Amino acid sequence: MKRMAGLVAALAQVVLIAGCGGGEESNTTPIAVVGPVTGQYASFGQQMKNGAELAVEDINAAGGVLGKKLDLDVGDDACDPKQAVAVANQMTANGVALVAGHYCSGSSIPASKVYAESDMVQISPASTNPAFTDDRAGPNIYRVCGRDDQQGGIAGKYLASHFSDRNIAIIHDKTAYGKGIADEVKNALNAAGKQEAMTEAITAGEKDYSALVSKLKQANIDVLFLGGYHTEAGLIVRQMRDQGMATVLMGGDALITQEYWSITGPAGEGTLMTFSPDPRKNPAAAEVVKRFKDKGVEPEGYVLYTYAAIQAWKQAAEKAKSTASADVVKALNDNEFDTVVGKFKFNEKGDPNLPPYAVYRWSKGTYEEINEQALQ
Repeated sequence: MKRMAGLVAALAQVVLIAGCGGGEESNTTPIAVVGPVTGQYASFGQQMKNGAELAVEDINAAGGVLGKKLDLDVGDDACDPKQAVAVANQMTANGVALVAGHYCSGSSIPASKVYAESDMVQISPASTNPAFTDDRAGPNIYRVCGRDDQQGGIAGKYLASHFSDRNIAIIHDKTAYGKGIADEVKNALNAAGKQEAMTEAITAGEKDYSALVSKLKQANIDVLFLGGYHTEAGLIVRQMRDQGMATVLMGGDALITQEYWSITGPAGEGTLMTFSPDPRKNPAAAEVVKRFKDKGVEPEGYVLYTYAAIQAWKQAAEKAKSTASADVVKALNDNEFDTVVGKFKFNEKGDPNLPPYAVYRWSKGTYEEINEQALQ
């Protein structure tokens, strides 16, 4: 009997502990940020992680969402489509209420099919390929950034206007993002009456682009638009300068990282790129920007967009009085959101009505918007 009493007491203790654990779990809502935490695009994964961590910290400090604290999971897709699908399945198994991600369009598009099937809200802070929402996997898929047909249009018009008498080459890295934006630049350039002198494809991840640079030099290319990422762009610029070329490089929002200048050094002087109006200059973001800087984080690139993705989801959940996907999706569709990147509503595709892209120039280790030349 004594042994039986001991067993009963032990069992009661186990049940009590299990019950306490369950209570703790019920007081949190899991969400995730997914991007390239490792690999050659890890600087963008770090931007997203920084944005998500402060968003969760700020939301939790203010009482959480519907009385529950947020519990942030960080997923690494390394900008690899297969790994992105694996991470998406992992997040589905974990039952997260929101995925703020992915970064690369080539990851977001296949992963979105997993989220759509599992009825999980995905809000990408950075995937700009039009197909992400044009061929939307489900009604629970959104982004808070612009689209490549928007920024490609701006870049193509800028090139046609400012380099009408120059030889222009359009290069891409064969990725969903790189080829997508290069195609849009070509369309806009041609529509403005300017034909490119050369088109070419490269392989992302290579280190030696001397053969490409030699072809550019032989064709007397004055301006090179690269549809690709900052690592390849930086190497190509350096190798052009090594061959005595003063060719101007222009790229898209994938150059919006300080790591670009770390690769190029002074060789990157004068590089042009497209990006949304700098959210760091948004008065509504001033307090958040200061908190980032106090933590030693420069909120460049997609830091604030990731913060905004989580803000929008929080506001939708509070409007819906629920974190259930169907309820949040209805609120995302029906409301305007006030975030660090500005106020916006989602359209029927899941795209935000944020301001158009602008043109920026790298100089002396930093980038600034060319205000007077920004095209609408």
